[in-house]
Amino acid sequence: MTVPPTGTTSVRQPAVVAAAVVDTATERGELPGVPGSVVSAFNPLVRETVRRCLGDPGTSDVPNPLTGPFPDSTAIVLATVAADATTSDTASQKLLSGRVHNPLLFFQSVTTSIVGHLAIEYGLTGPIHCAAADHGADTTALDAAALLLLDDTIDQVLVIGVELAANPRTAAAFERLAALGHDGRPPAADLAVALLLRRPGAADRTAEPAGLEAAGSGRDIAAGPCTACIVRLEAAECCLDVLAHRP
Repeated sequence: MTVPPTGTTSVRQPAVVAAAVVDTATERGELPGVPGSVVSAFNPLVRETVRRCLGDPGTSDVPNPLTGPFPDSTAIVLATVAADATTSDTASQKLLSGRVHNPLLFFQSVTTSIVGHLAIEYGLTGPIHCAAADHGADTTALDAAALLLLDDTIDQVLVIGVELAANPRTAAAFERLAALGHDGRPPAADLAVALLLRRPGAADRTAEPAGLEAAGSGRDIAAGPCTACIVRLEAAECCLDVLAHRP
């Protein structure tokens, strides 16, 4: 991600303050549920990844150390290729079969539903963006974050990339994208990445930067190519390569 130069905005690259990866291929047990969410693993996956990245939401008396100092200046970006295909396909199948439609499926089929839920949990009132990428959810997410950080009122951006394991419909879609020359592939299992990017010069009012979390690793820093450079932007690109599922 390269921020284009302007006459009024700093062009220094943001720091990766915290990061997490949740790969259900290596998870032990089910992820915690999300109230009001049914059928699909998409919302629980996003929420758990964000919690491992940021920690618990905190309270009004003891706010989250990473987001508490920046409630109005923390933006959220979620990028995905296939989005919550489980919910969309379930709703479509119910409609085609003439069965009673579950209104929750309509609500949660929109990716902003879980992002809004997280914004409420963490007390964030900054801008929210969800991007549907035809490929390259990693670069789509980072490019959106770069644009947001050009706004001097935004101190940090929570970047989320998420992809569910392919079903027959989304597998065909990814095959079509591959035929068009795109290098992304669907993950073997449900997978999500979260990164907290902060602009240089933002007030140092938070705890020490968190490490890259791996699925099943508790709060330990994960081994891997991102560990040594977690406070650099390259760590974000490397981390999101996991989501892009590149060879």
